[in-house]
Amino acid sequence: MIVQFRNVGKKFPDGTGDRWVIKDASFKIEPNQATAIRGPSGAGKTTLLNLIAGLLRPDQGEIELSTKDSNMPTSLHELNANQLLRFRRDHIGFVYQFFNLVPTLTVQENVLLPLALTKREHLREQALERLHNLGLGSHLNAFPEQLSGGEQQRAAIARAVAHEPQFLLADEPTGNLDAENSAEVVKLLWHEHERLGTNLVVATHSEDICAHADQAIQLA
Repeated sequence: MIVQFRNVGKKFPDGTGDRWVIKDASFKIEPNQATAIRGPSGAGKTTLLNLIAGLLRPDQGEIELSTKDSNMPTSLHELNANQLLRFRRDHIGFVYQFFNLVPTLTVQENVLLPLALTKREHLREQALERLHNLGLGSHLNAFPEQLSGGEQQRAAIARAVAHEPQFLLADEPTGNLDAENSAEVVKLLWHEHERLGTNLVVATHSEDICAHADQAIQLA
């Protein structure tokens, strides 16, 4: 999948008017590319990820799509509510700073959840094998609160890639981890990016992640 931003802007009300969080953003994400989004807190990194995922619509400019799905419009703003839902469900995997695992589901249930939603149950065995490869084989029936931070993030990454999305979006994935676990998560993200040939987009303050990326987008 190719995503191209053309003079994209997004604003939010701030009590005294509208504040442009992103203004005139133009860049292109090529297939199989790893992209780092960098900038200070409040610069719009999370907003940009949410624009790519279709969770927000731009107030300025256009976000163009090029996918293998002939039924998908070529511009993100042309997608109706059902198409947006299908786009996120089928093509997007999200990794969050605070993991966002469902607390009432076990590790195994969390990871298999996207397969039920996307009707890709044939990927079940690969998803479970990935958990074993990540050292979580003995924690399949554990609940998130019973895992360490590093283990929770590994489970979250396994969930994000279970349905083999075209885009893996990671919002400060190492921001809540120590140095050792951060290095492990970076290695894991790039492994899955290369294994699946997926587009990887990471919002980060980490110089290490930026050094690994094919391109870095600087937000003011």
